[in-house]
Amino acid sequence: MPETETLTPPPKTVEGSGGLLLEVDGQIVPNYDATIVPFEEGDVVSGKVVQIDQDEVLVDIGYKSEGVILIGELSIRKSVDPHDEVELGEEVDALVLTKEDQDGRLLLSKKRARFEKAWRKIEAAAESGEPVEGTVIEVVKGGLIIDLGVRGFLPASLVDIRRVQNLDEFLGTKIECKVIELNRSRNNVVLSRRAVLEEERKEVRQQILDRLQPGMIVEGAISNIVDFGAFVDLDGIDGLIHISELSWSHVNHPSEILAIGDVVPVKVLDIDRDRQRISLGLKQTQEDPWQRVIDTYRVGDELEGKVTKVVTFGAFVEIMEGVEGLVHISELAHHHVENPREILEPGQDVRVKILEIDSERRRLSLSVKRVAEQLAHITSAAAAGAAAAGVSEEIGDVPDLGLSEDVFAGPQVSGVDDLRAAVADFGSAETAEEAPPLPDAEAPAAEAEAPAAEDELAGEAPASEEASAEEPAPDDAPAAADAPAEQPEE
Repeated sequence: MPETETLTPPPKTVEGSGGLLLEVDGQIVPNYDATIVPFEEGDVVSGKVVQIDQDEVLVDIGYKSEGVILIGELSIRKSVDPHDEVELGEEVDALVLTKEDQDGRLLLSKKRARFEKAWRKIEAAAESGEPVEGTVIEVVKGGLIIDLGVRGFLPASLVDIRRVQNLDEFLGTKIECKVIELNRSRNNVVLSRRAVLEEERKEVRQQILDRLQPGMIVEGAISNIVDFGAFVDLDGIDGLIHISELSWSHVNHPSEILAIGDVVPVKVLDIDRDRQRISLGLKQTQEDPWQRVIDTYRVGDELEGKVTKVVTFGAFVEIMEGVEGLVHISELAHHHVENPREILEPGQDVRVKILEIDSERRRLSLSVKRVAEQLAHITSAAAAGAAAAGVSEEIGDVPDLGLSEDVFAGPQVSGVDDLRAAVADFGSAETAEEAPPLPDAEAPAAEAEAPAAEDELAGEAPASEEASAEEPAPDDAPAAADAPAEQPEE
C-alpha cells in the first residue's frame, strides 16, 4: 500500500500582528515581505543612516538591502566630506535612482530628494512673494551661490542695497532672499537679497523722506561712486550727488575727490517724494569761491592764472581754486589764431586781464592779448620818452649819463622815476593808437641841454631870453620848463 504524502499547510498571518508575523508549521516567524516598503524608481523614501564611508553612505529604508548614496549624490556642494553632510542614525530623505544596478545595489540620491522638496518650496515662494532662506556656499564671478536645496544665484548687485566690495564676507552665512526668476527646465533660480532689505527699510525710508526738507544740511556715507556722481546713504535711503554738484571746480570723475565709505556733509537740493529720490549737493557745504572773486577783483584787474583746458573757441584759465574764466580765441593774441594751442597749453601759467565779471551767470571773461597791449603801450611810450631824453629804449635799463636829475625837470616830469610814472599812466589804454602823447614838458626839457652846452663852449648868449645878460646861467643850472632855450643866432 503506497505511503500517503503529507501536505504542508500554508503560512497563516497571526491575528493582531498587522501582517508582520506568520505561523508556519505551528511556529511564529517574522513576515519579512510585509516589512518591505513598496516603492518605485523616482519615489522619495525615508531611511536611517547606518554607515558612513569615505565615498558613500548606507541608508536603511526597510528594503531587503540597504540603499547606497554615492558621494556625488549627497549634496549640491562640490567636494564634500560625507561626515559633514550626514550623521549616524540620522533620518534622511532620498530619491530612488534604481532599485537594482548591475551590482545588485539599491541606489539613492539625497540631493535629488532635497531638490524636489526645495523646488516645490521655491515655486510657492516665487508665487507668494515670500522670501526663502539659504546658506552661501560659493563666491563666483558676479555673485554668490546659495544652497536652497537647489543652487540659487544671487547677483553681486542684488546682495545689498549698496554695492558690496568684498563678497567673501558672506561665505557660510545664512541669508534671506526673494525669488525673482525661476526656470525649471534649466534649474535656474535667480535671487535678490536687496529686495528683502528694501522692503524692511521701506517704512524707515518713508520716515526719512518725511523728515528731510530742501535746504537742510545732513551727513551721510558715500555708498557708491558712478561716472555721473556719487550716492550717499542717509541712514536708510540713498541720495545722489550729481557730478556737477560735487565741487565748485571742474571734476572729471567723482573718484577724484570721494571714496566709498567717506562720511560727508551734504545739502538737500530737491526731493521727489513720489519716486523717493533725493538730490544732494556737496559743494554747497563749502565756501563759494565766486564770492571771493566778487569781493576781491574788478574789471581791468590783471592776475596770474593756470590754463586748465584748451578748446576750439579759446582756453579756460583758473584764477583761484574753483573759479575758471574763459579767454576767447579772439583775446589770445593780436594776430589771427587758428588753433588756441598755438598760444596756450594746459598747465601753462599765464597772466590775464579781467574783461567781464558776470556774477549771476558765474562767468568770467579774460584776455591775454590785452595784457600784452598794455605792456606794448608802456614800452612804446617809454621808448618815445627815452628817445626824446636821449636815454636807453629800455625803461628798466636807463644808462648813467652823468646828468643831474634836474635836467629832466618840468611842470609834469621832474626825473626818471616821474618819467616812468607818467608812462605807466598810459597803460590803461587798450590799443597803441589810444595811448595819449607824452607830456610837452619833456621835449623842451631834453632840448634845453643842447643849447646850454653850446653856450658853454661859445661863451655867448644865456639859455633864455629872461636870463640876465650880466650873469650867464651856470653849467649845471636846470632849463626852465616853461621857457625852453632858444637856438643862438648864427
